[in-house]
Amino acid sequence: MPTANPKTKIAIVDDDPAVRSQIVSAFREKYEVLTGADFPDAYRLLEAEHPDILLLDTALPSGGIQQCRNLIEDLSKTDLETLLFLFYEDMSKDEVMPLLDAGAYEFFGKPIDTQTLGVLLDRAVEKLRIQRENRILREEIRRRNEEGDLVGSTEAMRHVFDTIRRIAPTNTTVVIRGESGTGKELVARAIHMKSSRRSGPFISVNCAALPEGLMEAELFGYEKGAFTGAASTKEGRIELAHRGTLFLDEIGTLPPSLQSKLLRVLEEHALVRLGGKKQIKIDFRLVSATNENLEEAVRKNTFREDLYYRIHVVPIFIPPLRERVGDIPLLIDYFLRVYCAANGLVTMKVSDDALHVLKRYPWPGNVRELENVVQRLVLMTEHEQIGLDDLPADIVASAGRPVRSRESIPSSGFHIDERVDAYERSLVEAALEQAGGVKVKAARLLGVDANRMKYLCRKHGLNHH
Repeated sequence: MPTANPKTKIAIVDDDPAVRSQIVSAFREKYEVLTGADFPDAYRLLEAEHPDILLLDTALPSGGIQQCRNLIEDLSKTDLETLLFLFYEDMSKDEVMPLLDAGAYEFFGKPIDTQTLGVLLDRAVEKLRIQRENRILREEIRRRNEEGDLVGSTEAMRHVFDTIRRIAPTNTTVVIRGESGTGKELVARAIHMKSSRRSGPFISVNCAALPEGLMEAELFGYEKGAFTGAASTKEGRIELAHRGTLFLDEIGTLPPSLQSKLLRVLEEHALVRLGGKKQIKIDFRLVSATNENLEEAVRKNTFREDLYYRIHVVPIFIPPLRERVGDIPLLIDYFLRVYCAANGLVTMKVSDDALHVLKRYPWPGNVRELENVVQRLVLMTEHEQIGLDDLPADIVASAGRPVRSRESIPSSGFHIDERVDAYERSLVEAALEQAGGVKVKAARLLGVDANRMKYLCRKHGLNHH
């Protein structure tokens, strides 16, 4: 049976002193019990004491059923979370149900059985606890969404947080690099909310989701009559971002013609709508994101080199979830709180066995996949602890396999130093490519200092800036 919080307040409002005395005697050790005799007392107690539960007689001489209905309505207009118990005697179901529908929490017949009432009060206190915990969690979730907060405590994520903190107050362009599902838009929102532009709009555009034929009109807007169907003038997404932040996700998918137009906007701080002639001055900060290899796209001439350098002033690399395994328990706990709160449930926990499997799974869909799995578990699990049997079969099976297959050694053998050197070179090349050729950033990815990185580059003949 749930234990009541010592500060829990219940108020009994009844014109019968014997009933008030009965309630006080039965529950004063467990609750702070307040008393009143009529409807004015009920309103006074609600306003002054904010009781958690109000026990109210429906047959008070000062009002009766209609006054009960009025009190329920008045209570619904306040921020109070008070649960209303209505005592009744000789009432029909037709009289009871409208008051329950109006918002009363519980009905209880007279004469009062305090043992049964105690069980109902315990349930009500537990409901209040969950209700308040969920409200606090929803407020926290809303705050996180508004501020663009990210979840993570690993060194890789601390580096991301530190970069956001450093660059958010500036007006420099930022490109966020990372696999799909790693949370690139969350990073963009965090930059916006921690910048001087936080009161301005945050306009998010997924370039990959826009049909190429509509992309120019969506980004740059159009004048009335610019094309068939353009019945009125429309501002584009770039224009809507005036005095705020424009987030272009999957910027690598922009066709060359629009890359050129975007570069001109960034250089001139002005745009011309489709079908228009007048330049419109525009002030926005560009934050872009991609999961593509932009350097390779530049080499293949599918992405403009001058636009690359314009947007790549400050790159932020978001590590995939498989490289930040230490954040998995934190993320699971966060998503459990989010989705349990959203569904009015007690916050669930994950067993050690289940957590071990979730940490071993490679998460190809990254944080987005983890969030979807946790949401499904919340909806489908009927108990408060999520165990191994509750996890999706594909995750259990995949997590049970080794991430790397065992090395096969040819019958002729090989020299181990040569194999180690080749593997070391491949790691250094991969880090340099991910870091855009910047040794300092590549060193950070490999967990070595700058001098060691220079040595590795010299050793393997890799010349980068």
